[in-house]
Parts: sequence; C-alpha cells; structure tokens
Amino acid sequence: MVRAAVLPAVGAPLEITEIHLPDPGPGQVRVRLAAAGVCHSDLSLFDGTMRVPVPAVLGHEGAGTVVAVGEGVAHLAPGDGVVLNWAPSCGGCHACSLGEVWLCANALNGAAEVHARTADGTDLHPGLNVAAFAQETVVPASCVLPLPEGIPLTDAALLGCAVLTGYGAVHHSARVRPGETVAVHGVGGVGLAAIQAARIAGAAKIVAVDVSPQKEELARAAGATDYVVASDTTARAIRGLTGKQGVDVAVECVGRASTIRAAWDCTRRGGRTTVVGIGGKDQQVTFNALEIFHWGRTLSGCVYGNSNPAQDLPVLAEHVRAGRLDLGALVTERIALEGIPAAFANMLAGKGGRALVVF
Repeated sequence: MVRAAVLPAVGAPLEITEIHLPDPGPGQVRVRLAAAGVCHSDLSLFDGTMRVPVPAVLGHEGAGTVVAVGEGVAHLAPGDGVVLNWAPSCGGCHACSLGEVWLCANALNGAAEVHARTADGTDLHPGLNVAAFAQETVVPASCVLPLPEGIPLTDAALLGCAVLTGYGAVHHSARVRPGETVAVHGVGGVGLAAIQAARIAGAAKIVAVDVSPQKEELARAAGATDYVVASDTTARAIRGLTGKQGVDVAVECVGRASTIRAAWDCTRRGGRTTVVGIGGKDQQVTFNALEIFHWGRTLSGCVYGNSNPAQDLPVLAEHVRAGRLDLGALVTERIALEGIPAAFANMLAGKGGRALVVF
C-alpha cells in the first residue's frame, strides 16, 4: 500500500488515499519517488482538456530511486537514481522512424493500462504513463532514464517535463541563435525554463510576459532583461522594446487563444512563434490570409519541447553542473501530496512558478 493522489473522475476533487501497487512484472521497474512537479498538464487532465482513462493516479514529472526491477530489466538495479519519462517512444511508428520521437503515436498507450487498485478493488490508470503523484510507482523500463551524475535527486524531477519542454522549445523548435531577441509568454515552470534556455542560447534581449506583476523578480532571476504585464497592448509594448520591429522569437507557454495571438503579434516580420501551451478545443485562434502573407512569420506547435529525452538529459545535466541552468530557481513552493489541489488553484490564479511535491 502506498499513498497517492487519485483523480476519481474528470473535474472531481483529488483524493489522497492509499492504493494497492503491484510488484513489477516483466520489463517493469518500481520507483520510490523523491519528488514530483505539479505541471499544467496535470491540471489539463484534471479538468478534461486532455483525455485519459479515469480513475487515475496523476503526476508525470518525477524522479526517484529504483527499489525493484522485473524480469528482463538488466540496465537498472535497486538503488539507482532515475528520472521518469512520461512519453517513451516506441521506436517503430512513422514518427519514430523519422527521428521525431516526441510525436510517437504510441507514447501514451500505457495510460490505458491498469496501474494499481484502490482499497475497494477499483482499477486505477496511470494518468500520463508514470503516476508520479504517489510515494512509489511501477512503470515500464522505457519510462525510466538514469539520473545524470551530479544532479540532486529532488531537483531532477523538473528535468522530466518543465525543463525538457522549455529548453527544447527554445533550442529545438524555435532554434534561438546568439544575439536574437526572444519573448516568453507565461512565467510558470515551463516559461522559467524557456527564459533560462534563451539566456543559455545567447539571446540579446529576453522579454518575459505574464498577467502577474509579482512574477517579475522570478523572470529576471532566470535571465529576462525586460518584463511586460500582459494586457491588450502586450504586442505593442514588446515592439516598443525592439525598435518597433518585434522579437525574432516568441514562445507561448500558456495555451490560450489570446496569448497565442499576442505571441504571434509581437513577433517580427519573418520571425518564429512557437506554441508550447496546451489549450482546449474552445480556444480558437484566427488569422486573415493577408497577414499570413505579409508578415511571413512561422507559427509552430511544440510537443514536449521537440525533445529526445535520452539524448537531451545529459546535455541538460551538463548545463546544471556548469551552473548555467538552475533547477531550484523554477520552484516556488515545496509541498506534500495534500498540497496539490492548492497548487492547482495557484496555477489557475497565475501565482508562482513550479510547485514541487517532496516525499
């Protein structure tokens, strides 16, 4: 029996309860969690923006220690530190054959499996494959990445989603070059990672945008050179900071039609707009045909930072060890499992950066 945060139904209050977690079967690994980040994607599962089978144990950004391995798992052993990978690539679908593992057609198949059971025997699913909002979890070995040397286990949880996504959006999707100007819309965990990534890439100007004036200090500590409080005049304000041209790159980390439109509008002619935020089907963004021609901008979606976790994790670890990437700076609150509902409320209210569940 382990304690976990269970979503009984879409939109229903989370239940912090004990669940029956099985021993690892063939090809599986049991992990004792050290920490798990509270991500906006968890909120999207909670409110139904993203659909997965329920009831489910939420949580997908985590790190911990292997406590047991199933038959056939030879590359991991009890005591190993690991980072959870919620979107493992299958290696055989069309996207994987193209090297675009972040678009793997089978990455979330595990969410339909039975992960554990409640005390009364009800089947539970792993929300995004790894069920990290629990003291321990059992996952396929493909969902586990070795913890890079020199990375604190608790902070490493952030590598599993926020940092891979924010860093990847800047380096893989937008491909920010030294000297370019960047605007990051949304200063949550992913946004803060994107700001740090833009600084690492050598951006000359980094404009952070958020509805909350209180996040300016967080943004500047991460590397933002300027801060704009989001409003109807956001794009105009950003153009005013860039010689009336607009930024070379805008990264949208919110997932709302208004912020996607603002990110597009603040990008220079011929610039790149990358959308990271996950929005609902009701969030319709409109463009007219003339402006698409006239501005010559590129608008692109970005899934999991367009990252290959197995390849990118060592790169991120080197940035951490060298002091270029500060994982702890993303965290504004350390909580217990019982604090997740309040963390969701803060997220909706636009407060803070990343909340980290520490076990």
